[in-house]
Amino acid sequence: MRVLVVEDEAGLARGLRRGLEAEGFAVDVAVTETDGLWLARESQYAAVLLDIMLPGMDGYTVCRTLREEKNWVPILMLTAKDSIGDQVDGLDTGADDYLTKPFSFEVLLARLRAIIRRGTSERPTVLEAVDIRVDPASRRVWRGDDLIEVTAREFAVLEYLIRHAGQVVSKREVLNNVWDFDFEGDPNIVEVYVRHLRNKLDRPFGRAAIETLRGAGYRLAAGGG
Repeated sequence: MRVLVVEDEAGLARGLRRGLEAEGFAVDVAVTETDGLWLARESQYAAVLLDIMLPGMDGYTVCRTLREEKNWVPILMLTAKDSIGDQVDGLDTGADDYLTKPFSFEVLLARLRAIIRRGTSERPTVLEAVDIRVDPASRRVWRGDDLIEVTAREFAVLEYLIRHAGQVVSKREVLNNVWDFDFEGDPNIVEVYVRHLRNKLDRPFGRAAIETLRGAGYRLAAGGG
């Protein structure tokens, strides 16, 4: 399997190449973000090891750019930055895992194998259905180009619906996945929040994305709208 290492620290890049080749990988190395992006676009890799602190465009931007281009190659970010916020930023831009320097090569190898096993299925950071977009990281919602203000609970209901776009989900499924399991209130609370979402997302635009199927549940249209 071929992997790409994007790392501007020459010694570390050489060490990673030697170690990975000893494990049977074919390895390409890029020392700049420009070369890294070009290689990731032009070649098919099993995974990318991506340093965050690059000399120009940082690793967050490289990762975000690839995901926006629908490139789902598994990405393991490498960085000396170890704050929780840095880890969150890395994962929210679309990385599959995050490893802080200095690290054990054995741990890196295990994490690399793990993200390769997950494959290159789509893992968008922004969820889309019809002309509705939902960004779980920033908790923002758009219909077309319009930013829609929603409450935390409205967001949670919409996120569940959009993750199951085109599927019928029952009121009980929404309740179990958005509210706590020990919720003992009126299950019709789901209807209340669906109505709130329709008032914000459907009615002002004159078109319906959220359908009610009597006796079955709700469905967010997967296309059209």
